[in-house]
Amino acid sequence: MSNLDSMQRFTFDNTDVRGELVGLNKSLNSALSKHEYPEAIKIELGKLMAASALMSATLKYEGRLCLQVRLSGDVTLIQAETTNTGEIRAIARYDESKQQDIKEVELQGGQLVITLEPAVGKPYQGVVPLDSNHLNEAFEYYFKQSEQLGSRFWLVCNGITASGFMLQQLPASAESDEDAWDRLSHLASTLKEDELRDLDNQTILYRLFHEEQVRIYEETPLQFACTCSKERTGNAIAQLGFDELMDIIAEQGKISVDCQFCLQHYSFNKAQVAELFPEKKLH
Repeated sequence: MSNLDSMQRFTFDNTDVRGELVGLNKSLNSALSKHEYPEAIKIELGKLMAASALMSATLKYEGRLCLQVRLSGDVTLIQAETTNTGEIRAIARYDESKQQDIKEVELQGGQLVITLEPAVGKPYQGVVPLDSNHLNEAFEYYFKQSEQLGSRFWLVCNGITASGFMLQQLPASAESDEDAWDRLSHLASTLKEDELRDLDNQTILYRLFHEEQVRIYEETPLQFACTCSKERTGNAIAQLGFDELMDIIAEQGKISVDCQFCLQHYSFNKAQVAELFPEKKLH
């Protein structure tokens, strides 16, 4: 299988083509273990996590990439996020009363929302319609429309491990091999799902490109990590306003919030809520 819980870049000498390989195991299972998802959701969530990691390799700044698949029906959301430092998390929302009935996730007709969130500066968001049940096609369409770059994605998941493979065309330079993209993308199209799932990176690249000059770079580790904190949770609940929060405390004694990703519990008493609004003074 692709090297697990890591991301590995590769390029081809004298061409304007690059690629990435991603494998997830512990990071995937850590995300899934927080929830009791149906098998079909686990599979699509694993694919989206692999895609999130692949796309995060394009980040050239400190920040986070968020992928959301927004759907109607029993499954309404599949979301995965990866930071530039390899921290990954994911979540799905679905009708839990249909737990036993969800045998597949219908993607067609939904939307893929891609959000780039730099640590400094304004976020960027792109929306791609899901015209099929294959996530890879949506990512290929996104890069074609937004970047005018040829891209190919392969995503597989069995609910325990997930693997992803991306091949991407870069802006051409004067000395580049003009036929490289057509040749390399054709070779990559022979990759089978079981090969991506079962073979390691070196074997995959040799199997596809043994007649090419492939340059392989050091692996980047990936790990499940939630970016939630009491401070961020406090900033989120502050959006409700001082008066509404105080009404909740008067009724319930405190405000309780659970992170949807990692299920970490946070609570705020009257004094802690007041600290969120320094302009207010309690009497």
